[in-house]
Amino acid sequence: MGPVRVLELYSGIGGMHQALAESCIPAEVVAAIDVNTIANEVYKYNFPSTPLWAKTIEGITLADFNKLSFDMILMSPPCQPFTRIGLQGDVSDPRTNSFLYILDILPRLQRLPKYILLENVKGFETSSARVILVETLEKCGFKYQEFLLSPTCLGIPNSRLRYFLIAKFQSEQFPFQAPGQILENFPDQEPKTSENHRITSGLGKESCFELPKEKNIGPNSCSDGGDGQYSQKEAVIFKLETAKEMERKQSQDHDLSLQMLKEFLEADREEISRYFLSPKALLRYAFLLDIVTPTCRRSTCFTKGYGHYVEGTGSVLQTAEDVQLESVFKSIEMLSEEEKLLKLSTLKLRYFTPREIANLHGFPPEFGFPDKITVKQRYRLLGNSLNVHVVAKLISLLTG
Repeated sequence: MGPVRVLELYSGIGGMHQALAESCIPAEVVAAIDVNTIANEVYKYNFPSTPLWAKTIEGITLADFNKLSFDMILMSPPCQPFTRIGLQGDVSDPRTNSFLYILDILPRLQRLPKYILLENVKGFETSSARVILVETLEKCGFKYQEFLLSPTCLGIPNSRLRYFLIAKFQSEQFPFQAPGQILENFPDQEPKTSENHRITSGLGKESCFELPKEKNIGPNSCSDGGDGQYSQKEAVIFKLETAKEMERKQSQDHDLSLQMLKEFLEADREEISRYFLSPKALLRYAFLLDIVTPTCRRSTCFTKGYGHYVEGTGSVLQTAEDVQLESVFKSIEMLSEEEKLLKLSTLKLRYFTPREIANLHGFPPEFGFPDKITVKQRYRLLGNSLNVHVVAKLISLLTG
């Protein structure tokens, strides 16, 4: 048997390719396809020998797909139609068209792939697109399993909850398959499924997946729903945080199954000063920031707006570890702007660097960016990417 021939759709900067390499299965990416020219520059920089098609998926014919003769599809379709903070246009959103085109092509392929892996945001599991996906897979004879996984389940201190589906063309179920359920952990870990996460596959039927009903405000606002759900009726202690919110964060920081953030940080260097928050950002957004220290074992989801927009785009790092956060925010509202800024500056808050976010996402040290890719572009690309370690483990499960 030769290496698995892999088709990488919506390839971005190559997170799926990197995960494939980490999974250690013998494989060859026969084509990577994406229309994002900046992402393609990063992909070519890291995987120069992989054929990269800078074209729309709808522009690829059935004959073109058949010529590739692939055994596996890895894909991360556009997530904007399914995000909780978006319009949730689902299949009516034009950005879903390419995905629906793939589902139309799949049953007509000369040879069906053996494996499929799909990644998307939390919210996809209740979409009509997901219903069409599983109906197509069942029609073609695939067995599949769905997951809602965050890197925290692998000990990585970053919340990035995502939907995953793995499918195998075979007559028997996966050994760990739980029909009609979304698994919230890997099969070799303690199961966390519940009745609330049972879903239906009929088109137009209501999903039983329960979404928090409280308004998502402040520091943990994130496109994947994040962890920061709390009611405005709860008593605020400081920095717009409730006792429940503070207790949750303290619990995470004492969870020894998670690594400390310092394991993912870059060594201090001269140019790190460019990542410190501006005085304007400190004064305007201080009460909305999710602040972590190097010894914390948590961070919120980093989105594509990180470093450009402050509110709800990801955690910021307090580099002055000897300063107590509570003491800085106590009675700060009574101070003048100058006094506020003086107090807030003692925290020495900075953004995580693109390299640090790449580390948290599981990209190895040798993964890099061409010099011409700006810091803002790097944040945007990483915010649209995925966690390599999570996908690598799913690929191993899929092909094992």
